[in-house]
Amino acid sequence: MAWPDGSGAAKRRELLFGTRFVPCYSERPPTIDAMFRAAVARRPDGEAVVDGERRFTYRDLDAQVTRVAGALLARGLRPGDRMAIILHNRAEFLLALLAAARAGIVAVPVGAREQRPGIAAILQDCGASGLVFEASLAERMPSAEEVPSLALRLSVGGGAEGNQSLEALLDGESDAPVATAPQREEDTAVMLYTSGTTGKPKGALLAHVNIVHSAMHFEECWDYGEGERTVLAVPASHVTGLVAVVMSMIRVAGCIVLMPAFDVDGFLTLASRERMTTTILVPAMYNLCLLRGDFTRYDLSAWRIGGFGGAPMPEATVEAMAQRLPDLHLLNAYGATECATIISVVPIGHTRACLDSVGMCVPCGDLRIVDEQGRECPPGVSGEVWIRGPMTIRGYWNREEATRDSFVDGYWRSGDIGALDAQGYLRLFDRKNDVINRGGHKIYSVEVENLLVRHPDVVEAAVVAHPDPVLGEKIHVFVISKSGALTEGEVRDFCRASLAEYKVPDYVTMLGESLPRNANGKVTKRVLRDQVAGA
Repeated sequence: MAWPDGSGAAKRRELLFGTRFVPCYSERPPTIDAMFRAAVARRPDGEAVVDGERRFTYRDLDAQVTRVAGALLARGLRPGDRMAIILHNRAEFLLALLAAARAGIVAVPVGAREQRPGIAAILQDCGASGLVFEASLAERMPSAEEVPSLALRLSVGGGAEGNQSLEALLDGESDAPVATAPQREEDTAVMLYTSGTTGKPKGALLAHVNIVHSAMHFEECWDYGEGERTVLAVPASHVTGLVAVVMSMIRVAGCIVLMPAFDVDGFLTLASRERMTTTILVPAMYNLCLLRGDFTRYDLSAWRIGGFGGAPMPEATVEAMAQRLPDLHLLNAYGATECATIISVVPIGHTRACLDSVGMCVPCGDLRIVDEQGRECPPGVSGEVWIRGPMTIRGYWNREEATRDSFVDGYWRSGDIGALDAQGYLRLFDRKNDVINRGGHKIYSVEVENLLVRHPDVVEAAVVAHPDPVLGEKIHVFVISKSGALTEGEVRDFCRASLAEYKVPDYVTMLGESLPRNANGKVTKRVLRDQVAGA
């Protein structure tokens, strides 16, 4: 499938991971470190990172990365070792990440919202040799007895008992070149643990070639130019922040403005002051900006690309943002950890044509819709989304059975139900496990959710199956009301006006707070199903 205008960087088919013959960018950096060094060479005096009052040029950042890489190797870590990074959005996260890439160490970012049992499980599973963590989170870090493989523990933002401080350690390091073992583009650069919305998290093995191609996909699809500026308001530890934001900016020698925690005024202030040109947010963040932000107080004229993903964007939000920022392109992106974030994207200028779509497959991707018998579906027919390409990972860490189940002939089986139209636009309907079978009627939970978020008094909604002895399953919806006054009957009446009767929720639960989410911010429907089962 060709990208809309058929242009872009030169591509050719290449053999990756021994068995996958896929389209690749002909000219590309072989590693993350090579991509970073190229940015340093192009814009040594250009701003790379803004972290509060601290500002780093690419030359500054390069020197600091060399120091951290040297310190890691001098203290016993070796190429191929795993190093966990548990930090908020701060400059030290980027230093640790890029230093690991320079030293050949596998970075294992873990969300700062993760609790001690989850952190211990991840560090045990990957056999982490190193740990860089936020000093304020020291009590959540596992003990030496829990993770005996840990040889180096570095705290950031203050000292922590029994650990070295990264800041103090760097004071004694030199900028001497770091000697490491040669790296290949198929080597693992980053291990990201999948969100675990349905079960035990798995360590996804992101190779250099996966991450580089995803960064280049953003560059081509969203027409990124050298020196773009972004505000990182989503966690750097998640694949969206790590690859779609951080790595795509390094690819174009852009500037990353760090935001530790999202708030509307803080975000709009940074976007205005730093002349932000692009960012990626979740739809709820755009809604909060419209609800609580006074756009007239800020100069957002430089903001050109507003990416979003993870949930549908209500048409009303698109219209409201267009009224306030007519030059802003709101563009949907569909991705996953297993594809180094990006699978399909909405092309610039196609927003209104793609309000019910997640765009077109990325230029080097091979996307298929497959039915339950393993046959490719024709346009317009729904099935499971399969995706293959240079951005698709090799598999999971020490999980051979899961790798075999999830990958077929190099295609990652997403578990998402969708369809391609004749023009190549992808529409998603649901997760395979979230399809509700109500007396033989198949109901996509996302269809009901998409409708409910259009209600003016609904903040968010989630639909799960409610076991029923007669019909097998009924529809149970959990709703967050803006006013707190929305009733169950009003929810049903709103759905009845637009949906077939069998799709109208049988059960409605009004929640006073947000939906349950995991450490990466994804709604954990498993918790809602457990709540239904318990009731």
